[in-house]
Amino acid sequence: MTELYLIRHGEAVANVEPIVAGMQGDAGLTPLGVAQAEALRDRLAATGEIAADVLIASTLPRAKQTAAIIAPALGLPIIFDDDVQEMRVGEADGMSVGELKARFGLPDFRAEPFRPIAPGGEFWGQFVMRVALALDRITREHAGQTIVVVCHGGVIDSSLIAHFNLPILLPPTVRVDTHNTSITHWRRAPGDDGHLIWTLLGYNDATHLRAVGRNDHVSWGDVPPAPLDEAEHPAVPLPLDAE
Repeated sequence: MTELYLIRHGEAVANVEPIVAGMQGDAGLTPLGVAQAEALRDRLAATGEIAADVLIASTLPRAKQTAAIIAPALGLPIIFDDDVQEMRVGEADGMSVGELKARFGLPDFRAEPFRPIAPGGEFWGQFVMRVALALDRITREHAGQTIVVVCHGGVIDSSLIAHFNLPILLPPTVRVDTHNTSITHWRRAPGDDGHLIWTLLGYNDATHLRAVGRNDHVSWGDVPPAPLDEAEHPAVPLPLDAE
C-alpha cells in the first residue's frame, strides 16, 4: 500500500498579478501564501496525520517555498523534481496575461489540442502525460511508503485525469478548483483482482485555512490524527463492486 499526498503551493504572486509564471516569472509566495503554508505546517505538526517517508517538491519557486515552510513539520529533507512542475509555458515565461494574448493569443486546447501555450511550451495532453509518468515513477520508486509531493493545481488536476483513466488529449468537461495548500490524498494498493489500483481518499482538504487571518486559531492538538471510523461506506454499490 502506497500513500500519496499532493499539496498545492500557497497563493503565489503570479496568481495575483497575474503573470505567466515559469521559472523566470515565478516570484514565489504572497504574504497570504506564506500564512497559508504556515497554517498547514502548524496543522501537520500538531496532528501528525501524515507520517511521511519522503517529501518531494516541484522546482518552481512557489512550490519550493511552500515545501520549505512545511518541511519542519514532516521532519524530512526536500527532494526537488522538475517533472512535477506546472504546465511549461515556453517563451511566455514572465509575460503578463495581456502580453501573452497580444503576442501569441490565448490557447484554446479544445480547438487546437496540439498547440502549446507559447513556442517551447507544452500542449495539454503532453502536460498531463508528463505528470502521469512522474507520479507513476515516484510511486514505484517509493512503493509501500507515504509520499508527500508539493506541487501545483494543474498537477493535481492531472492526477485526477490519469488515475480515473479519463481522456488526456483534451481538457475534461468538468472543472475542479484546487485550493492553495490543500491536500489531495491517493492510495495505491492491490484491488480484488490483485492489480494495483488508485483510490481517492481526500480532495481539497484545506481545513487549516480557516485559521488564516483570524485570532481564534484552530487548536490542532484537539483534532484526532485520523477519522474515528475507518470503515468504508460507499454511497451506491456499483456493478463493478459486485463482480
